[in-house]
Amino acid sequence: MKSWPSLIAMFFEQAETLGEKPFLWAKKDGAYQSTSWRESAEIVSALARGLKALGINEGDRVLLCSENRPEWPLAHLAIMAAGGITVPAYTTNTVNDHSHILSNSGAKGAIVSTKSLGERLVPAATQTGAVNFIISVEDLGLSQSPGPDIHSWSSVVEKGREIGVVEPDTIADYVASVSREDTAVIIYTSGTGGAPKGVMLPHRAVMHNCRGAYDAIQELGLDDEVFLSFLPLSHSYEYTAGQFFPIFIGAQIYFSEGIEYLSKNMAEAKPTIMTAVPRLYELMHGRISKGVKAAGGLKETLFGKAVELGIKKYENPGSLSMREKIVDIIVDKLVRDKVRGNFGGRLKVLVSGGAPLNTDIGIYFTALGLNLLQGYGQTEAAPVISVNRPKLVKMETVGPPLFETEVKIADDGEILVRGDLLMQGYWQNEEATNEVIKDGWLHTGDVGHMDNNNYIQITDRKKDIIVNSGGDNLSPQRVEGFITLEPEIAQAMVYGDKRPHLVALIVPDGDFVKEWSKETGSSANLADIIGNDDFRKHISEALDRINEHLSVIERVRRFILIEEEFSVDNEMMTPTLKVRRHVINEKYGDQLAALYGGG
Repeated sequence: MKSWPSLIAMFFEQAETLGEKPFLWAKKDGAYQSTSWRESAEIVSALARGLKALGINEGDRVLLCSENRPEWPLAHLAIMAAGGITVPAYTTNTVNDHSHILSNSGAKGAIVSTKSLGERLVPAATQTGAVNFIISVEDLGLSQSPGPDIHSWSSVVEKGREIGVVEPDTIADYVASVSREDTAVIIYTSGTGGAPKGVMLPHRAVMHNCRGAYDAIQELGLDDEVFLSFLPLSHSYEYTAGQFFPIFIGAQIYFSEGIEYLSKNMAEAKPTIMTAVPRLYELMHGRISKGVKAAGGLKETLFGKAVELGIKKYENPGSLSMREKIVDIIVDKLVRDKVRGNFGGRLKVLVSGGAPLNTDIGIYFTALGLNLLQGYGQTEAAPVISVNRPKLVKMETVGPPLFETEVKIADDGEILVRGDLLMQGYWQNEEATNEVIKDGWLHTGDVGHMDNNNYIQITDRKKDIIVNSGGDNLSPQRVEGFITLEPEIAQAMVYGDKRPHLVALIVPDGDFVKEWSKETGSSANLADIIGNDDFRKHISEALDRINEHLSVIERVRRFILIEEEFSVDNEMMTPTLKVRRHVINEKYGDQLAALYGGG
């Protein structure tokens, strides 16, 4: 594994080596078109010079708000090459979100991609008063007014090209001086538990992740790899795994048009490596299961056999009888090949991270012939800490630690991490830094243990653990994982800290609502439906099925049905689709607490 002194030095060296080979792919006029490594390096150099001309000096922060597209990594690399520090912002940020991050980071400039994103960023930048300029990739449709100067991407790049003719070596000289200890990026956490903090990641942390990822999957044979990027690049998971790891191995990156176009884009890009979050696998599982059930007949039978034999192979390798081996070969061709084809047909590995993956969901996709590896990490660790290995997948675990990463379990079960992957600290927040990094160890806030293969099994977030009134510790995420496997239920959050038993907030599945309405002839709105006794009986029966698989203390006794789905827009989920418990509790806590009124 080659080692570079910095991320920006790695990019320029890879660009020099790979030259005219395609690097970044995006849709233009309905078809994917590429930008080569050489052209990318030229744009990065020119934009870096343009940024320096706008006053960006070493250590200055520049906010970057864009959907996933070639300009995202090009802008980030250019900020780095100019000596600045990128501050990524989610495209879902409100004006207030942007104001907090701009003020907290002290950003001197900002780069935004579209008019709709600019409508929230420009007012925030104007309010803070410290932002000197905004660079827009597309026309913002704004006349110059009091506030930051607005420049087009093309004009700044062109200005940089002109400067490059006069001062050709300034960027190269700076890049050569960048240290692995310098800050590469400040990523603000998505805030499942409160106001986001700026995580300062040095070059060494992200490089450590790239080397560790390479070590983990190199046995699959890494050559001319293709990534499909659709998780937000502003999140540390995609930032490293979907941006810098591809650069590390010289891969191509296709940018998805959005999650709603994911299936279409997979067929077009034919990715070999993909990263995703558990919520996506849950949605795909539900869609596939409903489709197979609707097809019925031989198709449903063959699909069921493929899953059954796949699970048996996973749980007991080498246990298939001769007859089962023959049937397995048949269903591999008739069923699993079609499933793999839906992912583009060339997929070597799918990596799940960002939140706990339900074990049954993981085994389901493994049984269907996909190489699915669950990993684990935190933004404070750049972010990958561990990942399963292709030759030994334990779906109930998050795999062994990355290459040259130390992990130990504290006396209270908390997972502690040490190594080059750790952040420098939280931006301008020494107190918070000292709370999580003690004696060189990152205190993750996650609870778990390690098995005899050094694989980590996480039981829950330390702060999310429910301690009932009997003193028993419960994992809400484990129970919620079981609940949302039922076809009647789309989303759930359980509640019960210091209470005698668990209750749940449930969002019914939209398709189930339609089916029930059709069968009963009900034309009532959703508010009336969730109050219908017969409808509630169906949900209650689903919970009864779930409770059969749970211990007595994990069983859900009562529930509330709500119309509103947990989403990013209503702030009940983070941009990577993790439940924001504190937000939901603020809204529905009184109703949940009232469920205990009857004892």
